[in-house]
Amino acid sequence: MKKYLFLPLLLLAASAHAENNGNENTTDNDSETTGITILAPRDSASSQTPKILRDMKPTMKFGGYIIGKFNWRDEDHTEENGGFDLRFLRLYVDGKVYQDFYYKFQLEVNGAPGEDKGPRIVDAFVEWQKFDCFRVKMGQFKRSFGFENPYSPLNVGLGSYSQATMKLASIGDRNGEHKSSGRDLGLQVQGDLFPAEDGHKWLHYQIGVFNGQGINHTDKDKQKDLIGGLWISPIKNLCIGGFGWNGTYVNEKYNANAPGNTQKKVKRVRWGAGVKYESDWSVRGEYMSSVGGVTTDVTQPRRSDAWYATLGAPVMKNLKIYGRYDCYRAAKTWNSLKTDYGLAANYYLGKNLIFQLNYTFTDDRSRQNTAKDRFYNTLDFQVTARF
Repeated sequence: MKKYLFLPLLLLAASAHAENNGNENTTDNDSETTGITILAPRDSASSQTPKILRDMKPTMKFGGYIIGKFNWRDEDHTEENGGFDLRFLRLYVDGKVYQDFYYKFQLEVNGAPGEDKGPRIVDAFVEWQKFDCFRVKMGQFKRSFGFENPYSPLNVGLGSYSQATMKLASIGDRNGEHKSSGRDLGLQVQGDLFPAEDGHKWLHYQIGVFNGQGINHTDKDKQKDLIGGLWISPIKNLCIGGFGWNGTYVNEKYNANAPGNTQKKVKRVRWGAGVKYESDWSVRGEYMSSVGGVTTDVTQPRRSDAWYATLGAPVMKNLKIYGRYDCYRAAKTWNSLKTDYGLAANYYLGKNLIFQLNYTFTDDRSRQNTAKDRFYNTLDFQVTARF
Protein backbone atom coordinates (compact mmCIF):
# COMPACT_ATOMS: atom_id res chain seq x y z
CA MET A 1 0.00 0.00 0.00
CA LYS A 2 1.28 3.43 -0.88
CA LYS A 3 2.42 5.43 2.08
CA TYR A 4 1.87 9.17 2.12
CA LEU A 5 3.87 12.14 3.27
CA PHE A 6 3.50 12.96 6.93
CA LEU A 7 4.95 15.09 9.71
CA PRO A 8 6.03 18.00 7.46
CA LEU A 9 5.03 20.46 10.17
CA LEU A 10 7.27 18.93 12.83
CA LEU A 11 10.56 19.96 11.30
CA LEU A 12 12.67 22.15 13.54
CA ALA A 13 16.39 21.48 12.77
CA ALA A 14 19.79 23.08 12.42
CA SER A 15 22.84 23.31 10.15
CA ALA A 16 25.85 25.59 10.04
CA HIS A 17 26.28 28.19 7.33
CA ALA A 18 29.17 27.38 4.98
CA GLU A 19 32.44 28.72 6.33
CA ASN A 20 34.48 29.98 3.40
CA ASN A 21 37.20 31.81 5.30
CA GLY A 22 36.46 34.96 3.31
CA ASN A 23 36.68 33.35 -0.13
CA GLU A 24 33.40 32.46 -1.79
CA ASN A 25 35.08 30.25 -4.37
CA THR A 26 36.99 28.00 -2.02
CA THR A 27 36.94 24.29 -2.81
CA ASP A 28 37.59 23.20 0.77
CA ASN A 29 34.51 24.13 2.81
CA ASP A 30 35.24 21.41 5.35
CA SER A 31 36.37 23.89 8.00
CA GLU A 32 33.89 22.80 10.64
CA THR A 33 34.72 24.85 13.70
CA THR A 34 36.44 27.93 15.00
CA GLY A 35 38.70 25.60 16.97
CA ILE A 36 41.35 26.43 19.54
CA THR A 37 44.22 28.40 18.03
CA ILE A 38 47.77 28.09 19.34
CA LEU A 39 50.29 30.68 18.17
CA ALA A 40 54.04 30.24 18.25
CA PRO A 41 55.51 32.25 21.16
CA ARG A 42 57.38 35.38 20.29
CA ASP A 43 61.11 35.16 20.74
CA SER A 44 62.37 38.06 22.82
CA ALA A 45 65.86 37.45 21.43
CA SER A 46 64.63 37.50 17.85
CA SER A 47 67.81 39.11 16.59
CA GLN A 48 69.72 36.00 17.70
CA THR A 49 67.21 33.57 16.19
CA PRO A 50 68.06 32.28 12.71
CA LYS A 51 66.01 34.04 10.02
CA ILE A 52 64.60 30.77 8.72
CA LEU A 53 63.01 30.16 12.14
CA ARG A 54 61.76 33.74 12.49
CA ASP A 55 60.05 33.45 9.10
CA MET A 56 58.40 30.15 9.95
CA LYS A 57 55.81 31.66 12.33
CA PRO A 58 53.87 28.40 12.70
CA THR A 59 50.26 28.39 13.89
CA MET A 60 48.09 25.48 14.98
CA LYS A 61 44.34 25.21 15.43
CA PHE A 62 42.74 22.19 17.06
CA GLY A 63 39.04 21.39 16.80
CA GLY A 64 36.43 18.72 16.21
CA TYR A 65 32.79 17.77 16.37
CA ILE A 66 30.42 14.97 17.34
CA ILE A 67 27.12 14.19 15.59
CA GLY A 68 24.75 11.89 17.43
CA LYS A 69 21.73 10.55 15.55
CA PHE A 70 18.42 8.75 16.00
CA ASN A 71 16.82 7.37 12.85
CA TRP A 72 13.39 5.83 12.18
CA ARG A 73 12.08 4.41 8.92
CA ASP A 74 8.75 2.70 8.16
CA GLU A 75 10.17 0.60 5.33
CA ASP A 76 8.99 -3.04 5.45
CA HIS A 77 11.03 -6.11 4.50
CA THR A 78 14.25 -4.80 5.99
CA GLU A 79 16.14 -5.92 9.07
CA GLU A 80 17.01 -2.41 10.20
CA ASN A 81 14.37 0.30 10.55
CA GLY A 82 16.48 2.77 12.46
CA GLY A 83 17.93 3.32 15.90
CA PHE A 84 20.66 5.28 17.61
CA ASP A 85 23.93 5.93 15.83
CA LEU A 86 27.11 8.00 16.12
CA ARG A 87 27.20 9.57 12.69
CA PHE A 88 30.54 11.36 13.06
CA LEU A 89 33.31 11.89 15.56
CA ARG A 90 36.05 13.94 13.94
CA LEU A 91 39.15 15.70 15.22
CA TYR A 92 41.39 17.97 13.22
CA VAL A 93 44.52 20.11 13.42
CA ASP A 94 45.31 22.80 10.88
CA GLY A 95 47.40 25.93 10.58
CA LYS A 96 50.12 27.64 8.60
CA VAL A 97 53.90 27.37 8.34
CA TYR A 98 56.10 29.96 6.64
CA GLN A 99 52.91 32.05 6.26
CA ASP A 100 52.15 30.70 2.79
CA PHE A 101 51.86 26.97 3.54
CA TYR A 102 48.52 25.77 4.94
CA TYR A 103 48.25 22.26 6.38
CA LYS A 104 45.40 20.14 7.66
CA PHE A 105 45.15 16.76 9.34
CA GLN A 106 41.74 15.29 10.17
CA LEU A 107 40.80 12.00 11.81
CA GLU A 108 37.48 10.20 11.87
CA VAL A 109 37.43 7.97 14.92
CA ASN A 110 33.92 6.50 15.17
CA GLY A 111 32.96 2.97 14.17
CA ALA A 112 34.28 -0.44 15.17
CA PRO A 113 37.91 -1.03 14.15
CA GLY A 114 38.38 -2.61 10.73
CA GLU A 115 39.05 -1.72 7.13
CA ASP A 116 37.61 1.74 6.45
CA LYS A 117 36.16 1.76 9.97
CA GLY A 118 37.35 2.96 13.34
CA PRO A 119 40.17 5.52 13.62
CA ARG A 120 41.37 6.55 10.17
CA ILE A 121 42.84 9.51 8.33
CA VAL A 122 40.31 11.60 6.43
CA ASP A 123 42.36 14.65 5.43
CA ALA A 124 46.13 15.08 5.35
CA PHE A 125 47.50 17.70 2.99
CA VAL A 126 49.68 20.76 2.53
CA GLU A 127 48.68 23.68 0.29
CA TRP A 128 50.86 26.54 -0.95
CA GLN A 129 48.63 29.63 -0.77
CA LYS A 130 50.91 32.54 -1.62
CA PHE A 131 48.78 33.63 -4.60
CA ASP A 132 44.98 33.58 -4.84
CA CYS A 133 45.29 33.00 -8.57
CA PHE A 134 47.50 29.91 -8.22
CA ARG A 135 47.49 27.52 -5.29
CA VAL A 136 48.96 24.03 -5.12
CA LYS A 137 47.62 21.30 -2.82
CA MET A 138 49.14 17.85 -2.28
CA GLY A 139 48.10 14.97 -0.06
CA GLN A 140 44.71 13.49 0.79
CA PHE A 141 41.69 15.78 0.42
CA LYS A 142 38.29 16.29 -1.20
CA ARG A 143 38.01 15.45 -4.88
CA SER A 144 37.30 18.56 -6.91
CA PHE A 145 34.01 17.31 -8.39
CA GLY A 146 30.69 18.98 -7.66
CA PHE A 147 29.63 22.00 -5.60
CA GLU A 148 28.21 20.04 -2.66
CA ASN A 149 31.04 17.53 -2.13
CA PRO A 150 33.44 20.03 -0.44
CA TYR A 151 30.77 21.02 2.11
CA SER A 152 31.23 19.92 5.69
CA PRO A 153 28.41 17.65 6.96
CA LEU A 154 27.50 20.57 9.24
CA ASN A 155 26.92 22.89 6.28
CA VAL A 156 24.79 20.79 3.93
CA GLY A 157 21.60 21.77 5.74
CA LEU A 158 19.93 18.35 5.63
CA GLY A 159 20.68 15.09 7.39
CA SER A 160 22.75 13.74 4.50
CA TYR A 161 24.31 14.72 1.19
CA SER A 162 22.29 14.48 -2.02
CA GLN A 163 22.25 11.22 -3.97
CA ALA A 164 24.27 12.91 -6.72
CA THR A 165 27.05 13.70 -4.26
CA MET A 166 26.84 10.31 -2.56
CA LYS A 167 26.78 8.15 -5.70
CA LEU A 168 28.64 10.19 -8.30
CA ALA A 169 30.95 12.47 -6.27
CA SER A 170 32.25 9.39 -4.44
CA ILE A 171 31.16 9.85 -0.84
CA GLY A 172 29.63 6.37 -1.24
CA ASP A 173 30.46 5.73 -4.88
CA ARG A 174 28.09 3.63 -6.98
CA ASN A 175 31.03 1.73 -8.51
CA GLY A 176 31.82 -0.15 -5.27
CA GLU A 177 34.74 1.96 -4.06
CA HIS A 178 35.43 1.64 -0.34
CA LYS A 179 34.14 4.44 1.88
CA SER A 180 36.19 7.51 0.98
CA SER A 181 34.05 10.51 2.04
CA GLY A 182 34.54 12.12 -1.38
CA ARG A 183 38.33 12.17 -0.99
CA ASP A 184 41.42 10.74 -2.67
CA LEU A 185 45.21 11.07 -2.72
CA GLY A 186 46.61 13.46 -5.29
CA LEU A 187 47.79 16.89 -6.34
CA GLN A 188 45.60 19.86 -7.32
CA VAL A 189 46.11 23.39 -8.58
CA GLN A 190 43.38 25.99 -8.25
CA GLY A 191 42.90 29.71 -8.26
CA ASP A 192 40.54 32.69 -8.28
CA LEU A 193 40.87 35.38 -10.93
CA PHE A 194 39.52 38.85 -11.76
CA PRO A 195 38.53 40.56 -8.48
CA ALA A 196 35.33 42.62 -8.46
CA GLU A 197 34.81 45.88 -6.57
CA ASP A 198 33.14 44.08 -3.66
CA GLY A 199 36.16 41.78 -3.26
CA HIS A 200 34.80 38.54 -4.69
CA LYS A 201 36.49 36.90 -7.69
CA TRP A 202 34.76 36.48 -11.04
CA LEU A 203 36.39 33.22 -12.12
CA HIS A 204 37.54 30.06 -10.35
CA TYR A 205 39.41 27.09 -11.81
CA GLN A 206 40.68 23.84 -10.34
CA ILE A 207 42.29 20.73 -11.77
CA GLY A 208 43.73 17.72 -9.98
CA VAL A 209 45.44 14.39 -10.57
CA PHE A 210 44.45 11.56 -8.21
CA ASN A 211 45.17 7.86 -7.63
CA GLY A 212 41.53 6.92 -8.18
CA GLN A 213 41.41 4.46 -5.25
CA GLY A 214 40.01 6.69 -2.52
CA ILE A 215 41.46 7.53 0.89
CA ASN A 216 44.33 5.62 2.52
CA HIS A 217 44.86 3.40 -0.54
CA THR A 218 47.74 3.47 -2.99
CA ASP A 219 47.33 3.32 -6.76
CA LYS A 220 46.42 -0.12 -8.15
CA ASP A 221 46.50 0.20 -11.94
CA LYS A 222 49.25 2.76 -12.70
CA GLN A 223 46.61 5.10 -14.09
CA LYS A 224 45.53 8.42 -12.64
CA ASP A 225 42.18 10.21 -12.44
CA LEU A 226 41.93 13.70 -13.88
CA ILE A 227 39.28 15.88 -12.20
CA GLY A 228 38.58 19.55 -12.81
CA GLY A 229 36.08 22.35 -12.49
CA LEU A 230 35.49 25.87 -13.77
CA TRP A 231 32.90 28.41 -12.65
CA ILE A 232 32.03 32.06 -12.73
CA SER A 233 30.67 34.30 -9.97
CA PRO A 234 28.70 37.14 -11.57
CA ILE A 235 27.75 38.42 -8.11
CA LYS A 236 29.06 37.76 -4.62
CA ASN A 237 28.11 34.34 -3.18
CA LEU A 238 26.78 33.06 -6.55
CA CYS A 239 28.69 30.40 -8.53
CA ILE A 240 27.69 28.84 -11.87
CA GLY A 241 29.90 26.21 -13.43
CA GLY A 242 30.76 22.70 -14.48
CA PHE A 243 32.99 19.74 -13.62
CA GLY A 244 34.65 16.82 -15.39
CA TRP A 245 36.16 13.50 -14.30
CA ASN A 246 38.10 10.96 -16.37
CA GLY A 247 39.52 7.95 -14.56
CA THR A 248 39.27 4.30 -13.53
CA TYR A 249 38.69 2.28 -10.39
CA VAL A 250 39.68 -1.31 -9.60
CA ASN A 251 38.68 -3.48 -6.69
CA GLU A 252 41.17 -4.55 -4.04
CA LYS A 253 41.80 -7.99 -5.62
CA TYR A 254 43.05 -6.45 -8.84
CA ASN A 255 46.20 -7.99 -10.31
CA ALA A 256 46.91 -6.98 -13.90
CA ASN A 257 49.52 -9.76 -14.30
CA ALA A 258 47.40 -12.65 -13.04
CA PRO A 259 46.18 -15.07 -15.75
CA GLY A 260 42.40 -15.43 -15.84
CA ASN A 261 42.12 -12.45 -13.58
CA THR A 262 38.64 -12.20 -12.04
CA GLN A 263 39.09 -8.72 -10.66
CA LYS A 264 36.96 -5.86 -11.90
CA LYS A 265 38.27 -2.66 -13.39
CA VAL A 266 35.75 0.00 -14.37
CA LYS A 267 35.78 3.38 -16.02
CA ARG A 268 34.76 6.48 -14.12
CA VAL A 269 33.94 9.09 -16.76
CA ARG A 270 31.67 11.80 -15.39
CA TRP A 271 30.57 15.36 -15.90
CA GLY A 272 28.38 17.75 -13.98
CA ALA A 273 26.96 21.24 -14.04
CA GLY A 274 25.38 23.30 -11.31
CA VAL A 275 24.73 26.50 -9.44
CA LYS A 276 25.06 27.54 -5.81
CA TYR A 277 24.27 30.64 -3.79
CA GLU A 278 25.22 30.80 -0.11
CA SER A 279 24.24 33.68 2.15
CA ASP A 280 21.32 34.04 4.54
CA TRP A 281 19.42 32.14 1.84
CA SER A 282 20.92 28.99 0.31
CA VAL A 283 20.25 27.74 -3.21
CA ARG A 284 22.02 24.73 -4.71
CA GLY A 285 21.31 22.59 -7.74
CA GLU A 286 23.39 20.15 -9.79
CA TYR A 287 23.11 17.57 -12.54
CA MET A 288 25.70 14.76 -12.86
CA SER A 289 26.12 12.04 -15.47
CA SER A 290 28.33 8.94 -15.26
CA VAL A 291 29.69 6.24 -17.55
CA GLY A 292 31.31 3.28 -15.81
CA GLY A 293 30.49 -0.11 -14.34
CA VAL A 294 30.16 -1.46 -10.81
CA THR A 295 32.84 -3.73 -9.36
CA THR A 296 30.48 -5.45 -6.93
CA ASP A 297 27.86 -6.43 -9.51
CA VAL A 298 28.72 -6.98 -13.18
CA THR A 299 25.02 -6.98 -14.09
CA GLN A 300 24.63 -3.34 -13.12
CA PRO A 301 24.34 -0.86 -16.03
CA ARG A 302 27.25 1.33 -17.02
CA ARG A 303 25.32 4.60 -17.34
CA SER A 304 23.69 6.55 -14.52
CA ASP A 305 22.81 10.11 -13.62
CA ALA A 306 21.50 12.23 -10.76
CA TRP A 307 20.22 15.70 -9.99
CA TYR A 308 18.97 17.71 -7.03
CA ALA A 309 17.69 21.14 -6.04
CA THR A 310 18.07 22.52 -2.50
CA LEU A 311 16.57 25.66 -0.99
CA GLY A 312 17.40 27.01 2.46
CA ALA A 313 15.46 29.90 4.02
CA PRO A 314 16.09 31.72 7.32
CA VAL A 315 12.90 31.70 9.39
CA MET A 316 14.12 33.55 12.46
CA LYS A 317 17.36 34.10 14.30
CA ASN A 318 19.14 30.76 14.78
CA LEU A 319 16.56 28.82 12.72
CA LYS A 320 16.87 27.87 9.06
CA ILE A 321 14.56 25.58 7.06
CA TYR A 322 15.71 23.50 4.08
CA GLY A 323 13.87 21.63 1.35
CA ARG A 324 15.35 19.30 -1.27
CA TYR A 325 14.19 17.49 -4.41
CA ASP A 326 16.73 14.70 -4.95
CA CYS A 327 16.84 12.15 -7.81
CA TYR A 328 19.13 9.30 -8.87
CA ARG A 329 18.80 6.89 -11.79
CA ALA A 330 21.04 3.83 -11.37
CA ALA A 331 20.44 2.75 -14.98
CA LYS A 332 19.67 6.13 -16.58
CA THR A 333 16.15 4.87 -17.22
CA TRP A 334 12.97 6.17 -15.63
CA ASN A 335 12.03 2.82 -14.09
CA SER A 336 15.29 2.97 -12.07
CA LEU A 337 14.54 6.43 -10.64
CA LYS A 338 14.81 6.90 -6.88
CA THR A 339 13.42 10.23 -5.64
CA ASP A 340 13.81 11.68 -2.15
CA TYR A 341 11.68 14.64 -1.04
CA GLY A 342 13.37 16.11 2.00
CA LEU A 343 12.58 18.73 4.61
CA ALA A 344 14.92 19.81 7.40
CA ALA A 345 15.16 22.49 10.02
CA ASN A 346 18.36 23.63 11.66
CA TYR A 347 18.40 25.34 15.03
CA TYR A 348 21.55 26.81 16.61
CA LEU A 349 21.89 27.10 20.37
CA GLY A 350 24.91 29.35 20.23
CA LYS A 351 27.65 28.65 17.70
CA ASN A 352 28.65 25.19 18.83
CA LEU A 353 25.44 23.30 19.56
CA ILE A 354 23.16 22.40 16.65
CA PHE A 355 19.82 20.58 16.66
CA GLN A 356 18.54 19.15 13.39
CA LEU A 357 15.32 17.32 12.47
CA ASN A 358 15.02 15.75 9.01
CA TYR A 359 12.13 14.15 7.18
CA THR A 360 12.38 12.30 3.84
CA PHE A 361 9.70 10.72 1.70
CA THR A 362 11.18 8.20 -0.77
CA ASP A 363 9.72 6.96 -4.06
CA ASP A 364 11.94 4.16 -5.43
CA ARG A 365 10.63 3.00 -8.82
CA SER A 366 13.24 0.26 -9.06
CA ARG A 367 11.26 -1.60 -6.37
CA GLN A 368 7.86 -1.46 -8.02
CA ASN A 369 7.99 -5.12 -9.12
CA THR A 370 9.64 -6.46 -5.95
CA ALA A 371 8.50 -7.29 -2.44
CA LYS A 372 10.35 -4.26 -1.08
CA ASP A 373 8.52 -1.03 -0.38
CA ARG A 374 8.51 1.50 -3.20
CA PHE A 375 7.24 4.27 -0.88
CA TYR A 376 8.55 4.84 2.64
CA ASN A 377 9.25 7.61 5.15
CA THR A 378 12.40 8.40 7.10
CA LEU A 379 12.68 10.63 10.14
CA ASP A 380 15.91 11.38 11.94
CA PHE A 381 17.03 13.71 14.69
CA GLN A 382 20.65 14.81 14.98
CA VAL A 383 22.55 16.73 17.65
CA THR A 384 25.95 18.26 16.94
CA ALA A 385 28.44 19.53 19.48
CA ARG A 386 31.58 21.16 18.13
CA PHE A 387 34.63 22.91 19.48
